[in-house]
Amino acid sequence: MKNFKKVMAIGMAAALCAASLAGCGGETADSTESEETYKIGVLQYADHPSLDNCLTGFEQGLEEEGIVYEITAQSAKGDDATNTQIAQQFVSQGMDLLCGIATPSAQACYNAAYEAGIPVIFNAVSDPVAAKLAESETQAMDGITGVSDMLPVDEQLKLIREMLPDAKTIGILYTTSEANSVSTIESYKEKVGEYGFELVEKGITNASEIPQAVDLLVNEVDCISNMTDNTVVANLPVLLEKANAKNIPVFGSEEEQVGNGCIASAGIDYIELGKKAGVMAAKVLRGEDISTIPYETMTESKITINTDAAEAIGVTIPQSITDRAEVKNAPSES
Repeated sequence: MKNFKKVMAIGMAAALCAASLAGCGGETADSTESEETYKIGVLQYADHPSLDNCLTGFEQGLEEEGIVYEITAQSAKGDDATNTQIAQQFVSQGMDLLCGIATPSAQACYNAAYEAGIPVIFNAVSDPVAAKLAESETQAMDGITGVSDMLPVDEQLKLIREMLPDAKTIGILYTTSEANSVSTIESYKEKVGEYGFELVEKGITNASEIPQAVDLLVNEVDCISNMTDNTVVANLPVLLEKANAKNIPVFGSEEEQVGNGCIASAGIDYIELGKKAGVMAAKVLRGEDISTIPYETMTESKITINTDAAEAIGVTIPQSITDRAEVKNAPSES
């Protein structure tokens, strides 16, 4: 797990190289002058592996672009008041750029930074337009752009149908205040019928409601498809424990959820998602007008399976899936 209160100074190799050249005396002052070090504040809404991977990828993207930077990364731990407070602190500290990971943090960063003229890059926002973080798919808003993790719902439904040919109902648990979840629920509603499913949804307002909601859900469905809902993902063990006790398969939305106990997913790579955001941030830091950079959406998906989790609840994964899937049985180390 990241230490979100630690300030990480990256790109020191470039600075040390510049200092070494200056000591040789064979270069002019202009040629040895090091690149500016940018101060970046990263606000992550909750602590769970997919969002952690966004931060890892964001750093990798900056490094690949040769940006010399100093990051202060903090987690709101799913608390909205803390989320707002951290964003405001970043602005008061005079950051050159903010990155908001997950919809609530992206919104908090934008609300805090807009008047100060500090650019914001969002990451892991499922529906930027619905979240009022973009004008449209082709037009950015003033001061903010980023990368969307809109889930490949069709691919997920295809995977569930292939793995569970007799299933009739899919359950989804989501937080009613998370714009990304509400938007994705609508996508499921539009598409489930095409694959012969009915959708059963249970909305919650906070983590304390999860146990009761799951108890109801597991008695009404043949399987559960998890999304990138931050509250639910941060409490995934509760969902898995109750579903496994009823032998109800739980499908994740990305590989880390599979590694932590879901049986399979057709999802995106969150490190790659973060990299795209890091490359985008590099463009903005080097002077490109952020309002001219439309947000991007990850289009590539991959199938990940947890054969141990599937076997534990009596689900046999067809060879047609295992032949094209990545196996991730053990939880990722934090």
